[in-house]
Amino acid sequence: MPLSRAYSVCFVGLDATLVEVEVDVSPAPEKVSLVIVGLPDTVVRESKDRVLRAVNNSGFQTKDIYCTVNLAPGDLKKEGALYDLPIALGLILSLGTTVKASLSDYLIVGELGLSGELRPIYGALSIAMLAKDLKKKGVLLPAVNAKEAASVPGIAVYPIRHLQEAVQFLRNPDSLSPVSTALSEDLFQHQTPSIDFADIKGQANAKRAMEIAAAGSHNVLLSGPPGSGKTMLAKALVGIMPPLTVEESLEITKIHSIAGLLPEGKNLVLQRPFRSPHHSVSYAGLIGGGTYPRPGEVSLAHYGVLFLDEIPEFSRRVLEVLRQPLEDRCVTISRANGSYSFPTNFLCVAAMNPCPCGNLGHPDKPCKDTPLQIEKYRSKISGPLWDRIDMHIDVPPLRYRDLAESPQAETSEMIRQRIMHARNIQKHRFKSAKTNGNMSSREIRNHCSLDSQCMDLIRQAMDEMGMSARACDRLLRVARTIADLDNSPQIRYEYLMEAIHFRNMIKTG
Repeated sequence: MPLSRAYSVCFVGLDATLVEVEVDVSPAPEKVSLVIVGLPDTVVRESKDRVLRAVNNSGFQTKDIYCTVNLAPGDLKKEGALYDLPIALGLILSLGTTVKASLSDYLIVGELGLSGELRPIYGALSIAMLAKDLKKKGVLLPAVNAKEAASVPGIAVYPIRHLQEAVQFLRNPDSLSPVSTALSEDLFQHQTPSIDFADIKGQANAKRAMEIAAAGSHNVLLSGPPGSGKTMLAKALVGIMPPLTVEESLEITKIHSIAGLLPEGKNLVLQRPFRSPHHSVSYAGLIGGGTYPRPGEVSLAHYGVLFLDEIPEFSRRVLEVLRQPLEDRCVTISRANGSYSFPTNFLCVAAMNPCPCGNLGHPDKPCKDTPLQIEKYRSKISGPLWDRIDMHIDVPPLRYRDLAESPQAETSEMIRQRIMHARNIQKHRFKSAKTNGNMSSREIRNHCSLDSQCMDLIRQAMDEMGMSARACDRLLRVARTIADLDNSPQIRYEYLMEAIHFRNMIKTG
């Protein structure tokens, strides 16, 4: 009985890594036995029972054999039910089934049911990317995941519904046609937002701030009493952001697929994500983690919006881990078995009340909190975290006349057109999809030149507001975006004044 080899994958962070599946079969005097080695986890070890029943129920006999399965490399932890299909095919070939196609030409993944049917797996996009990089002929995987994997151009993806279908394909490669998915920018055309800016009454100042935030990808903190519209503004923000590009969609889909959050029946994420974790979220839930780390909320919000409602209610330890993602646009998690990096290029929107009772500054409702209570409430957000938030916006309570007499507001589509124009200016400036909010110090010096009047204003703002160098850089980034929205090549005095206005609206103690 010959030794069979197939190739599968395991996941290290967001990337798939090649795993060689060796199947050796020899006669056994008593009963069927299957042993799996190569650092398998519990799910992989249990696959021996699934595989044997699936092989038998698919019409192949496994009587009186001793089978050893080795998953190489042996020092890399193997997780999940991805290996059922390659183990089963290796076993069937070792039993003497004649095939035309070589198992080594394909990456093979799939979880088997006891009847031999294939069940969905996660990470199909990463698997297809690895197969393309390795110049494999194609990928064999469950039919449910085929369209997702086929989003990667230049690799043949074969949908498998049953173990017998996979064996038939190896006997006759022409028996199965690869799945194709045509990707174009038309797939990502803007859809009607769930909350339109025209539906938000009043709050002209806050709307202007959200427009600037979306145009330059600037982080925002909204402060106002309950019911003033902070959550509506945050949810409406996605509706004014530019549509995804093909590259951005593939990157987001890869993250959501690895996390197992891709909706059933959808092979691509077509809209920018909006993530709103509860304030009880754990350190690992927000940043990512686990023994073998998986992406957290900051990565699931990649190229979208991360909304932190009632930010002072979050654990301070949890909030402090946001420093690296906000600054570096990626997060690195170190474990004994290696380091894992996840992208975190999101727009952060935080919301809070001005005080514990929420009535500080309210024209009608008196605040019942003492200065010490207010200071303690706001101090839950550390100074370095405040520094990393570009715009601090006051969202005042609405009066009846704001609701009844508010003029017809601009729609999200009207605002989005201005934002797309500003983004095109930035794309031309940086020769990439980079935004002003991600400018480096050198790029700030090159693209945010100031005249003497603006320099004096910056000096005065730093002296009177006590801004750090980082806060000053963020101020210039916002001013650069305001200039882009006005189609101005230079940062003028009024743009800088507006940026300072948005920076200084919330007093932090």
